[in-house]
Amino acid sequence: MKKIQAIRGMNDLLPNQTPHWQRVEEVLSRVLASYGYQEIRLPLLEPTELFRRSIGEVTDIVEKEMYTFIDRNGDSLTLRPEGTAGCVRSILQHGLLTQGPLRLWYYGPMFRHERPQKGRYRQFYQIGVEVLGTKGPDVDAELILMTARFWRRLGLQDLRLQLNSLGSPAARIAYRERLVDFFTAHEDVLDEDSRRRLHSNPLRILDSKNPALQEIIEQAPQLLDYLDDDSRTHFEALRHTLDSAGIAYKINPRLVRGLDYYTRTVFEWVSDQLGSQGTVCAGGRYDGLVEQLGGQSIPAVGFALGLDRLVALLGEQGRLKASIPADLYLVAVGPQAERESLLFAERLREAIPAARLQVNYGGGSFKSQLKRADRSGARWALILGEDEIVQGTVSVKDLRQGQPQELVSQDKLSDYIKQQLQS
Repeated sequence: MKKIQAIRGMNDLLPNQTPHWQRVEEVLSRVLASYGYQEIRLPLLEPTELFRRSIGEVTDIVEKEMYTFIDRNGDSLTLRPEGTAGCVRSILQHGLLTQGPLRLWYYGPMFRHERPQKGRYRQFYQIGVEVLGTKGPDVDAELILMTARFWRRLGLQDLRLQLNSLGSPAARIAYRERLVDFFTAHEDVLDEDSRRRLHSNPLRILDSKNPALQEIIEQAPQLLDYLDDDSRTHFEALRHTLDSAGIAYKINPRLVRGLDYYTRTVFEWVSDQLGSQGTVCAGGRYDGLVEQLGGQSIPAVGFALGLDRLVALLGEQGRLKASIPADLYLVAVGPQAERESLLFAERLREAIPAARLQVNYGGGSFKSQLKRADRSGARWALILGEDEIVQGTVSVKDLRQGQPQELVSQDKLSDYIKQQLQS
């Protein structure tokens, strides 16, 4: 029979890969906790209308990329293509804003029907961070400082910060009119996507990756020239904080992000080491989204970090360490040792919770069991035979550094192993 394959762009994470992901997740969750953020867990499926209202009808995500279907009740449902809309929906549904400002984060898969390529998959993983109820530039700065701390903790280098301000909705309307006039005068050189966006979402033309359009895009009016006074003050305060903290950045006037709900601050961390999919982390302010989804007018800001790209970047920079499934491998030689090995291992795990201990199953000769111990990647083999049971000892064999085999009393074994693990 023909083997069933995974859906294109939806990839398995194999046992040799998951330790790298677990390390990244652990580092990021610890940093988030140190800044006072709480985790929220959200469903994968949401009503399609949620994304149409939040992301915007005239966006690539809503027009082309969502996994949408009609369920048995006739409702239109969508696998989440991003996390912010679902997070805001949950906050409103459960009345969390009555608790005051919120600092939340979430983690999990997102889904977009795109052409799969390196760094862009149909099922991809993100950590999302959202702050609601705080309007000052200080929280924008804190989010950027926190992402910089992520990179330091992971040992990543050469990530560049790009920064822009989209201003208020009113300022964007004025800018939009000027942009439409400009691109209409050059409509003959626009590609099909840009012509389609010209009167519906002209800011997205600035984000076009078509090399043939880059020259004309460079000549387009800049949104920074149309900022309202409050947005300009907000942006200058953010820049002052980043300058004071020693965070290097580049103002990118073409950075508009792909979602309609952004206002004022937008930012991206990018790398040259991932090919065309170089954005590792991106976000910004979305002060109008809560009201747009039926709540009060509440300021909000957040970002999403792509785990697939982050792990790939760690690999490119040689920051992925080989995983060792076990520290210890228990070899049981003889019928009585085989009978007692499982409970012996349980007692040892109780005494040393941090130790990774793998037990030999299925019997086998002493020689074959040592081969299995070596293949497991364990540092030490614990050898429990008939003689050891009688004497109340265990033989400890170093599988990696060629140290002499030692005979250790079972009463002192846990202390011995703890000392070895710390050395």
